[in-house]
Amino acid sequence: MKLNLPVAELKIKKQKEKEYVFDRLRKQFVRLTPEEYVRQQFVSFLIEHKGYPSGRLANETEIVLGNVRKRCDTVLYDSYLQPVMIIEYKAPSVVISQKTFDQIARYNYVLQVPWLIISNGIRHFCCRMDKDKNEYVFFNEIPEYHLLSLRV
Repeated sequence: MKLNLPVAELKIKKQKEKEYVFDRLRKQFVRLTPEEYVRQQFVSFLIEHKGYPSGRLANETEIVLGNVRKRCDTVLYDSYLQPVMIIEYKAPSVVISQKTFDQIARYNYVLQVPWLIISNGIRHFCCRMDKDKNEYVFFNEIPEYHLLSLRV
């Protein structure tokens, strides 16, 4: 599967005709789906190429939205363990639409983070909330970790 990301070496194993990939953040093998492949490649990209500390990233972070439990694909935390970024992944075949932005906005209603990223492995969208103007500012590239202006 060709993505718009540097190719990361993933640990993949086959078990009972199904493939599993090692999730470096959860430290366990998980079912390899197209969306999971994007997640693993993107997380590796953030750590290896953008300097994001693996210890501050978490996959499948549970939140409660109303009475419903949801899971954010990846969340980045600052040094105070406060969430500062939500990352939502889709399979490469899924077109990123307003529905995807609405989904991550609902998650952000709960977490109130300044940074949002959406990726299907081919197209990536990154924005930061400008609280003064109450609007999102989009970036052309995923910023390096040291440029995020987080508390350290």
